Amino acid sequence: MPKLMQHTITVLVDNKPGVLARISGLFARRGFNIESLAVSITDDPTVSRMTIVASGDDSTLDQINKQTSKLIDVIKLVDYSQIPIIERELALIKVKAEPVHRAEIMQIVDIFRAKIIDISVTSFTIEVTGGLDKVDAIENLLRPYGIMEVVRTGKIAMARGAHTAI
Repeated sequence: MPKLMQHTITVLVDNKPGVLARISGLFARRGFNIESLAVSITDDPTVSRMTIVASGDDSTLDQINKQTSKLIDVIKLVDYSQIPIIERELALIKVKAEPVHRAEIMQIVDIFRAKIIDISVTSFTIEVTGGLDKVDAIENLLRPYGIMEVVRTGKIAMARGAHTAI
């Protein structure tokens, strides 16, 4: 049985309507679940950058890369499977913050170098940025206090050093 691997790719595309639908449709037609997707305009307003994370065996992922590269709106595809990368995710976590637990929650936030960005009578909203493991870890530590809501961006990635996707 082929080994499933997590794959991160960056796709530079024309910044116009329908491009995201065409690329995600290609993944869907091939039976792939996109585990993470982050899309944003680049410093060039005509170009968007997509960071896509999916799992599959090497052969299938290679086919996805080849087929994605052939789409008309794709400018460039960079597969990060053999390139050292920096990866980050942003999460907003709303947690119940009863007065008796506020100091403990604030200590967890401090240890993870996160920030409390909103406070109400009964809750804190926490912003945390880091690798997947860091975001998962703070979420797990906050769970006993009562997580009310979590929003995560999905992974963004960039090659280390001088190598660029552009």
